[in-house]
Amino acid sequence: LFRVCGCCGALRPRYKRLVDNIFPEDPEDGLVKANMEKLTFYALSAPEKLDRIGAYLSERLSRDVARHRYGYVCIAMEALDQLLMACHCQSINLFVESFLKMVRKLLESDKPNLQILGTNSFVKFANIEEDTPSYHRSYDFFVSRFSEMCHSSFEDPDVRTKIRMAGIKGLQGVVRKTVNDELQANIWDPQHMDKIVPSLLFNLQSGERTESRSPSPLQASEKEKESPVELTERCFRELLGRAAYGNIKNAVTPVLMHLDNHSLWEGKTFAVRCFKIIMYSIQSQHSHLVIQQLLGHLDANSKNSATVRAGIVEVLLEAAAIAASGSVGPTVLEVFNTLLRQLRLSADYELTGSYDGSTNIGTKIIKAHEERQLQEAVIRTIGSFANTLPTYQRSEVMLFIMGKIPVPGIHPALPSSGCGSEGTRMIQVMLLKSLVQVTAGFQTTNMLTALPTSFLEPLLSFFLTEDPEIRLLVLQILLSLIDRHDNTAKFRDISIISDISLLKLKVDKCSRQDNLFMKKHGQQLYRHIYLGCKEQSSGRQHYESLFALLGILSVELANEEVVVDLIRLALALQDLALSTDEDLPVFNRCAVHALAAAYLNLICQLTTVPAFCQHIQEVIEVRQKKSPYFLPEDVFIDDPKLLSSAEKVEGDVLFLQSKITEVLGGSGYNTDRLATPYVPQYTDEDRLSKRKSIGETVSLQVEMESRNSPEKEEVERTPAEEITFETLKNAIGTVGMEEQERERRRQVVEKFQKAPFEEIAAHCGARATLLQSKLNQIFDITIRPPPSPSGTISSGYGQSQSRSIPIYEMKFPDLCVY
Repeated sequence: LFRVCGCCGALRPRYKRLVDNIFPEDPEDGLVKANMEKLTFYALSAPEKLDRIGAYLSERLSRDVARHRYGYVCIAMEALDQLLMACHCQSINLFVESFLKMVRKLLESDKPNLQILGTNSFVKFANIEEDTPSYHRSYDFFVSRFSEMCHSSFEDPDVRTKIRMAGIKGLQGVVRKTVNDELQANIWDPQHMDKIVPSLLFNLQSGERTESRSPSPLQASEKEKESPVELTERCFRELLGRAAYGNIKNAVTPVLMHLDNHSLWEGKTFAVRCFKIIMYSIQSQHSHLVIQQLLGHLDANSKNSATVRAGIVEVLLEAAAIAASGSVGPTVLEVFNTLLRQLRLSADYELTGSYDGSTNIGTKIIKAHEERQLQEAVIRTIGSFANTLPTYQRSEVMLFIMGKIPVPGIHPALPSSGCGSEGTRMIQVMLLKSLVQVTAGFQTTNMLTALPTSFLEPLLSFFLTEDPEIRLLVLQILLSLIDRHDNTAKFRDISIISDISLLKLKVDKCSRQDNLFMKKHGQQLYRHIYLGCKEQSSGRQHYESLFALLGILSVELANEEVVVDLIRLALALQDLALSTDEDLPVFNRCAVHALAAAYLNLICQLTTVPAFCQHIQEVIEVRQKKSPYFLPEDVFIDDPKLLSSAEKVEGDVLFLQSKITEVLGGSGYNTDRLATPYVPQYTDEDRLSKRKSIGETVSLQVEMESRNSPEKEEVERTPAEEITFETLKNAIGTVGMEEQERERRRQVVEKFQKAPFEEIAAHCGARATLLQSKLNQIFDITIRPPPSPSGTISSGYGQSQSRSIPIYEMKFPDLCVY
């Protein structure tokens, strides 16, 4: 009997005998190395037998797993690994099928050790570059199983960590094996990405919780290499780094869904961390795709809570900061359009207290607070995006945002909010804050392109509003655009500077474009500075910003003509503070005096005319003794001590225009221009501009209506007069009437600048009603209903009223019908 068995054993195929010989009698002795070398040599010599070797090893391993002989299982897997590493031939595909079958058998086991063993073997296989591609191999099971292992909830925390790390390594192996093989199943398909990405994010998130316990330094140094978080992040980065242009969306979409499903936007920190990893891992030319997906996700969550939207915006902020210059992509304005739309929606939600327009008083306070936080985040994000853009695109964005700011009478208020004026003001403030962010750090060599008329005129129109916050924002924008050498911070505090060399101002010679800019827009800037000082609601910050604007103009854009105009403007401000016609509070009078003194002290040192500097210094010394409340050091403080009789000013504390004209005239300045007091006037260009301020628009409307008022209708209806010699003689004599007409216009403008808003509104409303009635009369005369054979119908008040009959209902005589 033994001889027969021995004979049967000898008749077994050689590959089976070689496989059997690698297994020792005691599994603890490990793989028989000498016999393993024989098996490897045989496989290399007869590669056609490799698939049979694999099938037989798979059969033995399945039997050992079923019999719980785990020692032999480990030996079988070790043998498989060595054969895989040694054999690279065209027949390896069939052997791999047996190998993957055994790995699958191990992963299906409920024993953690076998799962980890199978995973390690799969990782080794994944690192092998096969010579020939496979057409029929599938990794769907491995993606699902490794993802499941990433979510392991094993009781023992150490074992649980090992299983999760094995799952992460397995997913990394699947990605490596499939991402570069075009014949494999596409790993970027949503069915795979929806499993891989959430599994990685789950381990990133759970790692944050465990890291918060802050292990001791000794433990951290030992376990740092074994951290699931670091392994997960490395795997996630590798996955994203291999993503091509068309795969970015499939890789990022599961991230967005995971953050949505687990409410992770509100915490912000984890969402920001995820997208930092994404932005740093993907190829830089693909950054704009991620940003566009985030913008689309923000739009999709427009009616979600403010905290969720704020979290998405914070992620956008970080993504824009990481993105390289110009990486927002071709749809630059669409990015800003989305963010501005979110601002409008947020303002609407804050006003109504509800996402659907209905009022909900119970949650309005909390919601309003959250919406304000969202608005601040959106404004910061707009600035962050603008900083990634080149200069020419930033100019386009500035014009784009300016076109979105609602202006009464030009752009409507919020469509869905009941509080029109309040909503309009909110949008104005938020968009101007956005412009402050966009213009911060803006550098340009040509002021004509940085501040075109289409941008400057509407911006200055907001400077004439009564809202102090809006005026302050306009000043900040002007300072950012005009200051090209970072001098604004040096003029931030108003003070009497004894030596301006201590400021270390950066001054360049004015270019031809700068001179053209001041010729075109200089008078507008002077006038608005003057009117800004005249506003009763102007506070300390306004005067400090106005002083900074005067200083920046003097340093950046001042030629000899501009210097003369600025000195005249400063003297006009002194006259404004002395004027009894202006109903300025005591603080404003003292502030204007102090502003004029501080600026004249600055400009006299910039002109370097000794006599000019001497006169200014003498007046300042007198003020220090007699009227310290006319100097900035005593006015622009937290608790200024102002006298109620500040209007009574003696001559020796005033800057004299005659004296300044005399000393500057001796240095070659235009004495005629210096001797002419500065009086702000509205030029024809301002009247004809497309974007006027509210006050100018009303003034023009009234002026035009006054010419066509009903009181003059009777005079205008007189018959045409014959043109005779006497008529021509009288016409020549009316040349002097132009001065009266100009004065009348000035009075009309001044009236509507000072009149209360209610009075102006009532006046304009009456004119509008009158105009509408005249139009109705004209329409009644020129537009008549078609004749009706049915005659007229009587209205409810006994009046006859023409009734229009459709043409197909009219009855015509037979002779008229063909």
